[in-house]
Amino acid sequence: MLKTLLEGKRGEVVIRPSDEAEVLAVLAACVRHRIPVVPRGGGTGNYGQAVPLAGGAILDMTGMDRILSFADGVAEVQAGATLLQVDAWARQQGWELRLWPSTKRTATVGGFVAGGGAGVGGITHGTLRERGNLAGVTIATMEPKPRLIDLSWGKAAPANHAFGTTGVITRVRLPLAPAMAWRDIAVSFPDFPAAAAFGLALGLADGIPKKMCAVIDWPLPSFFTGLAELLPQGRPIVLAMVGAGAMGAVAELAAEHAGEIEAEQDFAAAEASPELTPFYEYTWNHTTLHVLKRDKGVTYLQCLFPVGRTLETLARLRERFADELMMHTEVARFGGQVTMSGLPLLRWTTPERLAEIIAACEAEGVAVANPHVCTLEEGARWKLVAADRLAFKREVDPFGLLNPGKMSSFRPLSGQEAAE
Repeated sequence: MLKTLLEGKRGEVVIRPSDEAEVLAVLAACVRHRIPVVPRGGGTGNYGQAVPLAGGAILDMTGMDRILSFADGVAEVQAGATLLQVDAWARQQGWELRLWPSTKRTATVGGFVAGGGAGVGGITHGTLRERGNLAGVTIATMEPKPRLIDLSWGKAAPANHAFGTTGVITRVRLPLAPAMAWRDIAVSFPDFPAAAAFGLALGLADGIPKKMCAVIDWPLPSFFTGLAELLPQGRPIVLAMVGAGAMGAVAELAAEHAGEIEAEQDFAAAEASPELTPFYEYTWNHTTLHVLKRDKGVTYLQCLFPVGRTLETLARLRERFADELMMHTEVARFGGQVTMSGLPLLRWTTPERLAEIIAACEAEGVAVANPHVCTLEEGARWKLVAADRLAFKREVDPFGLLNPGKMSSFRPLSGQEAAE
């Protein structure tokens, strides 16, 4: 669906600023000539967030990649720094990122804030939307005289997951977590209900430090090059990152659910090694990526299962759509409660069937963020953009030149209004 919509959409020029002064100069020139601008980071978004719908200029932010300061557990970094770069630096100080996507190696900090926000670390810290996970951003406005605006803590919300429509993010302030020694583990189970029950139990085990817990139904693990060879055929798995000092407790919990630890590795060593793959690169949307390399007939959904009915709802949908959905969920915290964020793979047939499956999920109380659209409104679980975000965009981008078309409810100033 997105290929049809986005085919041939591209900018006319790529501009790669090296500092905030250059960003402001570029935006001033583009406003003067009414040229659309699409900010872009590592280009790892997978539903068209940074694909220009109206041409114009692509603002490649990867030239701004410096770490600027660190105090009281908060790092300020330029938006073009990769999450891998920032995490490696943080670990040298005894800290680590709270959250990162499965595309950590190439995704930028600014891109994660503007186009992502969930991922590894969510089992403990929730998403970037949770209060306290984003200390602030600095944005450049797209006015006749562009300016830099500092948005701290809750005031940064209009720029969070807005696809760059509400300002060009130039700096990000991230609260960090104390660094942990993590172990990657792969645990197999006799059936999917046992795997899912273990995953949820791990999420609820307050005494076990954890960074990640992915529940992945068979046959999806068979697509994981480099890991599949270590796994038994036909058994669903859980891929997790847990504190090295808690491995005994994790082994006990796995045994209580008939699970067997099939593979284990030191996370830091795996991430640093050219021969090894950290297990997070088999989770979140990397799960989908691994399957797509060998099977082009699948796509995926983004689902949030209801708290308190997570396992029952998951079982019903898995049974109902056994021939179409291959289950993959990530245990995560939302609003302080542990549940599962589902990224099931979907056997593609037609747009109409996709709509039927989404409607069936929503009828079960599952919130679906549709990844087959590229506007903020259609893709959000709440199907709208908040009024305060619309008002903020009116202030910082009155002509609607920042990533136009992605916030479909926004109406730019008319020629007469602009003249006034």
